[in-house]
Amino acid sequence: MFTKYNKMQYEQYKKAHKYFCCHPECLIGIEKFVMGEIKHFIDLHLPDIVRDYNEASYLHPFWKNYPPSDRGRDPVGDQYPWIEVGEQVFGNKLARYFDANFSVKDSGLPSGSDDRCIIASQRIKQILHITDSVWIFIDIKSSGPRDDVEHSVMSPYQISGSGNWNSVKTGVLNDPIKASGERASHDFMCAISPIYVLSDETVAPLVTFVIKPFYKMIKNGDGDKTQGQPLSRIEVASIPNGLLLTKNPNYNKLHPGLFFPGKDDKGKDPRKIRARVDFRLLRDIADWRVLKIMI
Repeated sequence: MFTKYNKMQYEQYKKAHKYFCCHPECLIGIEKFVMGEIKHFIDLHLPDIVRDYNEASYLHPFWKNYPPSDRGRDPVGDQYPWIEVGEQVFGNKLARYFDANFSVKDSGLPSGSDDRCIIASQRIKQILHITDSVWIFIDIKSSGPRDDVEHSVMSPYQISGSGNWNSVKTGVLNDPIKASGERASHDFMCAISPIYVLSDETVAPLVTFVIKPFYKMIKNGDGDKTQGQPLSRIEVASIPNGLLLTKNPNYNKLHPGLFFPGKDDKGKDPRKIRARVDFRLLRDIADWRVLKIMI
């Protein structure tokens, strides 16, 4: 199974890779299109999103004796980890939205973002020209007042790279992306292909998004813990495809600091060290790349 379609995949991939390197406007166009679809989804379902997100606080009696463990660095202890709330509320609704508006494939990959699917339509074909499909990676990262920042920490398995495929047998390899900060820098070893070719010859470039639901912390003076964590705003960020980042127009070179060092120390396996993506620099690339919706 691993090698059955390799020759066809290699040939189709090389054509698509060359095409998108020469026509970056197609990748930019599809990223803007998917951002518009996510915005439409949020606008359409905002009352349900707020209701279901806030229900986690009302359900406190059912989980108060078994709260999730803190996973952040040096937690203060006055709030509850809310990661899975956002994943459940947004991920399930987004899947239903895509299924209702596009042809959808839930093709398997052994690693990647929290929510991912391939969507296809003639509207996509009008943007990409050589294919009617795009693979969407979406990570949902709930954040509170303690981590209200204009960036997001990304794993190598959440960002696509240069996508070098030099022979049928080698498979796709990415060049490291430089994550540059004021005091330190490191190679970010992005591990995702910028384009996929399925066994049925479907060509699907990758687009990457982050949805950050921000919650408030309600205090009423009764103890140290927050008494509720309702949704306060939603931010959505579009992170450029690896060909846009590293080839044409090479955003990572044009906007130094777009990726900067993440939470991990230098003792970690270099292939797994994360990096932060700066939302302010995403706005510099194009203002539509960061969307903010107040509740």
